[in-house]
Amino acid sequence: MKKKRYLLVDGIRGLAIVNMVAFHFLYDVYVVFGRNLEWYVLPGIRIWQQAICWTFILVAGFVWRFGKENNFRRGVFFHLCGGGVSLVTWLVAPKEVVWFGILNFMGSAVLFMAPLCKLFRKIPAWFGMIASIICFALFQEVQKGYLGIGGKVFFELPEGLYRIKILTPFGFPFPDFSSSDYFPLFPWLFLFLTGYFLYPLLKESKFWKRVGEKRIPLFSGIGQKSIWIYLAHQPICMGVISIYAWLLRSL
Repeated sequence: MKKKRYLLVDGIRGLAIVNMVAFHFLYDVYVVFGRNLEWYVLPGIRIWQQAICWTFILVAGFVWRFGKENNFRRGVFFHLCGGGVSLVTWLVAPKEVVWFGILNFMGSAVLFMAPLCKLFRKIPAWFGMIASIICFALFQEVQKGYLGIGGKVFFELPEGLYRIKILTPFGFPFPDFSSSDYFPLFPWLFLFLTGYFLYPLLKESKFWKRVGEKRIPLFSGIGQKSIWIYLAHQPICMGVISIYAWLLRSL
């Protein structure tokens, strides 16, 4: 029997990927090509960037149950793509190199869920979602060495965690670590789990049954190809900007 496809989720993912392409195009213009290095730290830009990332990770957690038979392959595929991004950025733009970016996070999160999904299924969805949201907030500053909310320190983490390089993917970056796109397991795994626990809460909702299969024109189709668009968009953006800059110099 053919599985039901939630076209609304594809549409939300499509909106996110279109926003990501626009964001990275402007990032390349203002930061990579040095037009305005302060652009990236503007509050509105930060909110825009976080909204895009949150959407992708929430949706990834939400749809994890749909592809559980193929999740091992999906996880490995994400890691291979993430490794490819790291290699290309290291060779082409070493100042913007990506170590453990969002694709590596997605791969790790998908694989992480495989052995633990039976345990998580025993947790009431409402409790799991609330606990995941709280943990996501609590671990926001883990890279700075503590657990806390809103700048309030609840627990300082041992400094030794940040001297072990192999722990960098978990959210404990070593002192000289640098990456233009860094999504460690903590805190982002908790956002992924928020999406995971959200699905069973919505599944029985009459509202969700009514709107979940609704297509968002254009964006639902784009959302189904989001991984390929993600892999292709940065080289295309950089190429367009480079050609434009060359033409300006030539005139």
